[in-house]
Amino acid sequence: MKPPVVVSVTGAAGQIGYALLFRIASGQLLGPDQPVILKLLEITPALDALGGVIMELHDCAFDLLADVQASDDAQVAFADTEVALLVGSRPRGPGMERKDLLEANAAIFSVQGRALDQVASRDVRVLVVGNPANTNCLIAQRNAPSLNPRQFTAMTRLDHNRAKAQLAEKVSTHVSRVTRLCIWGNHSATQYPDITNASVDGRAAGELVDAAWVSDTFIPSVQQRGAAIIKARGASSAASAANAAIEHMRDWLSGSGGEDVVSMGVCSDGSFDTEPGLIYSFPCHTTDCEWQIEQSWSIGEESRKRMMLTQAELIEERDAVRHLLPE
Repeated sequence: MKPPVVVSVTGAAGQIGYALLFRIASGQLLGPDQPVILKLLEITPALDALGGVIMELHDCAFDLLADVQASDDAQVAFADTEVALLVGSRPRGPGMERKDLLEANAAIFSVQGRALDQVASRDVRVLVVGNPANTNCLIAQRNAPSLNPRQFTAMTRLDHNRAKAQLAEKVSTHVSRVTRLCIWGNHSATQYPDITNASVDGRAAGELVDAAWVSDTFIPSVQQRGAAIIKARGASSAASAANAAIEHMRDWLSGSGGEDVVSMGVCSDGSFDTEPGLIYSFPCHTTDCEWQIEQSWSIGEESRKRMMLTQAELIEERDAVRHLLPE
């Protein structure tokens, strides 16, 4: 058997963590022949609940699960980790302003970033799921100066999957027939789900749907899908978020293949006139643990406006916590 890979998951006793852990342990993240060691991080009051989750992991008798460890100490949970999924974050409480939420999470993700910097594998790959994911990712990345910024990504794959599903439903085809759409910008209500370069069964998506549906129904539906799920089920997305995290990390580590793109929040290099250093979602190609931004797409005036609108929100978020970001 291969040596086990150390996978760390934060917020492991939460709903997304619960939906995620069993899929990792069964081989859906790293493959059917790759053993894993799970290192799980939780806040102290949730350790008892996490103990119950660990009992269930043992009761599944997964062939690939080499060990499970739980801790409330980031230094312990991230020791030698090769894959880190930062799921846990502070939710918005009653009366809490967005700036308060950003500052509360800055405290969490700065600690986690420093721990990754100090004890993780030098080849670690980090995915931030906990919201506000883009800015939380920026905070963690800036607090890990010895790691390459390219080792940190934020999850917009859930938005990407939502957009694919809604376009496929509109044109009465299977999601596998939809390619080359993407999410630009922030994982928030300002994100821009873009189908201007998308294809459906080889045909340009723009030829199959009218512009009014795109602007009045498709874009706002994708932007507000999370809120709609909360309204319908009384809780936020869990299984679909866990699925997106699996797909994001699997494609990053193993390669997405072909000409299609995946949406990833990555450290901007200035592509498409975005501000360098922001964690901004782009269309990306992935191979051998690396990502590259798709550079060939032309951007129209309407797309440019939407891309800059979501960038403005990211700049505002960054500036709200700038005093907590190491230079």
